[in-house]
Amino acid sequence: MRDAHSKRWRVRTALAAWLSLCALASCSSIAPDASNVQGAAPGHGIGAPLTEQELAAWNIDIAPDGRGLPAGSGDVATGAHVFAAKCAACHGAQGQGGLGDPLVGGQGTLTSAKPKRTVGSYWPYATTLFDYIRRAMPYNAPESLSADEVYALSAFLLNQNGIVAADTRLDAASLPRVVMPNRQGFVADPRPGRL
Repeated sequence: MRDAHSKRWRVRTALAAWLSLCALASCSSIAPDASNVQGAAPGHGIGAPLTEQELAAWNIDIAPDGRGLPAGSGDVATGAHVFAAKCAACHGAQGQGGLGDPLVGGQGTLTSAKPKRTVGSYWPYATTLFDYIRRAMPYNAPESLSADEVYALSAFLLNQNGIVAADTRLDAASLPRVVMPNRQGFVADPRPGRL
């Protein structure tokens, strides 16, 4: 099953790369039409500038420090219900894995011969967990979860991994303050402007 999941992941990654290349190739259609600017060379005559509202709909990334987190909140108990309804079919009833990867456990295994990479053992930032769930899950309906559902799922998964208490409610202020066990397990990106 793991091989099938890896194959699906490779196919999705290849598709995403292809779509990115197509988007780059069509950038000239997004740029403002130069023919409307006095003294400018004629443009291609196609496309229209994007509005701020149109850009905002695509600008959903969340930085490790929490920049970009939306309004809303969610607690562990609500997250358990959302997980049972929308995630357990792939990830198991308690996040132990199944058709999808395990999300719980694995603490202390990263330096072993068989590391178990989960939310609790491997993930460096709770904010980027939110980002991944929001844009990629559930597998059959990505970006279909509300901000409240994603906060609740994040709280549930962090609780299942022993990182937050059972009565935790997460929001844009509290989620960036969650310290993940493997936060120091990654090398910082030395390029300017990177976190």
